[in-house]
Amino acid sequence: MLFKKDNFWLGVVIGVLAPVLGLLIFKFTKMSIFSFKETFQFLMYEPGYRTLSVSLSLSLLLNALFFTLYLNQHKDKTAKGIFAVTVIYGLLVLVIKTFA
Repeated sequence: MLFKKDNFWLGVVIGVLAPVLGLLIFKFTKMSIFSFKETFQFLMYEPGYRTLSVSLSLSLLLNALFFTLYLNQHKDKTAKGIFAVTVIYGLLVLVIKTFA
């Protein structure tokens, strides 16, 4: 049902939620011994924000997966929404890596 719709706003929602899911996967695979609070405190207070930028970059891979799925199914409006959010996330990661 989710893959049948072709809507820009659905793409925006998927584009926002997929990196959040990616961050959760990163937390459970790489930082599973820490609580959520400890994990996000470390990500925010680490000098240079290296782990934060890595985790954000890896979480964008889910957006690439969903973008590819929707593009291959010719759901171009949804793919545009995912792409728009991915560009914003990508710019955020670039700013963190450049200026932190």
